[in-house]
Amino acid sequence: MRMVTIGRATSNGSHPGIQLAALRVPLAVKLTGANLLVVALLFTAWLMAGGAFNGTVAVILGAVIVLHLTLVLVALRPIRDLETVASRVWQGDYGARVARSSIADKEVLRVGSMFNLLLDGLAADRTRLRALASEVIAAGDRERAALARELHDSTAQHLAALQLQLAAAARDATDPDLADRLSDARDAAASTLEEVRVLSHSVHPAVLDGLGLEAALRRLARDASHGNGIDIDVDVESAPGPLPANVAGVLYRVAQEAVRNAVRHANPSHVRIILSRSTSNITLEVYDDGTGFDLEAAERRRKGMGLLSMRERAALIDGTVEIKTAEGDGTTVRTVVPLEHDSLFAVETA
Repeated sequence: MRMVTIGRATSNGSHPGIQLAALRVPLAVKLTGANLLVVALLFTAWLMAGGAFNGTVAVILGAVIVLHLTLVLVALRPIRDLETVASRVWQGDYGARVARSSIADKEVLRVGSMFNLLLDGLAADRTRLRALASEVIAAGDRERAALARELHDSTAQHLAALQLQLAAAARDATDPDLADRLSDARDAAASTLEEVRVLSHSVHPAVLDGLGLEAALRRLARDASHGNGIDIDVDVESAPGPLPANVAGVLYRVAQEAVRNAVRHANPSHVRIILSRSTSNITLEVYDDGTGFDLEAAERRRKGMGLLSMRERAALIDGTVEIKTAEGDGTTVRTVVPLEHDSLFAVETA
C-alpha cells in the first residue's frame, strides 16, 4: 500500500499540522492550560521540597482550579460575546450588535464599539443598496409595462387592421396569383400579430395587474405548454388573496424563469406550480420531472440562466429561493416570502 504524507516534519520531528492545531484552540483553553501548567509545576516543586499530599491538599488544589476556571471564563466573557456576534453576522444576521459589558476592559469595549459602528455602516449601506436595486427593478418593470401596453394597444391593433385589409384585398382580387399572394401576406400578418401578443404578455402580463397572481400563473402555464406537449398545472392550495404589487411581481418572475428553464433545458413531461399561503408567509414551488442538472456547475458556467436573478429579486422583499436538483432527478424551485405585517396584504396596485 502506498502511503502519502501531507506536509513536512520540522527539524525537531514535530509535525506543523499538530502545532497549528494547538495554536487554533480557543483562547480560554490556552489560558486555562497555561495556568494549570504553572499550578502543576508549583505543586511538583512543593512535593519535591518535602511537602506531603493528603486530602486537605487535594481539596485546596481542586478549589484553586475551580476558582481559576471560573475567573478565566468570566474574564473572557466579553471576548466570547464578540465572537458570538461575529458568528451571527457571518450567518446573515446583520442586526446583531455587541452589548456593553460591565466586566470588559477599555480595550475590549473600544473593539466592541468599533465593531458596532462597522455593523451600523454595513446595515446602512445594505439598506441603500437594496433601495437602489428595488428602484432599478421597479423602473424596469414600469418600462416593461409601458412597452407591453404599446405592443398590445398600438402595434397589435395596426397589425390586426393590416390583416383585415389584406383579407379584403385577397377577397376582391380578380387575379388568382395576386389573391394567393395576398392570402399569404394575410397569414403572415396574422402570425406576426400572434407573436406580438405573446411578446406583450411575456414582457409584462396585464393579467397580473388586472386579475392577480393566481390568474397570471394560470396564463403562464397555458402559454408555456402551448405546442410542446408539456403538461403544466397550477395548484393553489390556499387562496393567497390580494398581494402587494412588488410581492406578486417577484413571485411571478420567479415562476416565469423557473418554467422557462424547465421547458428549454430539462425536457420534462410535467411541470407543477404550487402557490400556498400561511399566516406568516407565502410559498411558491415550481417542480418539473425533467433531466435536472448540477446546480453548482450551472451557477459557475451559466449565470445567465436566471438563478442569480431569482434569488436577488426575492431578497429585495426579504424572500428566499431554494433550488433542489440533481442530474436525472428533476428540479424544484421553492420561494418563500415572509408576510409579517398587515400592510403587506394591501390590494395589488398597477
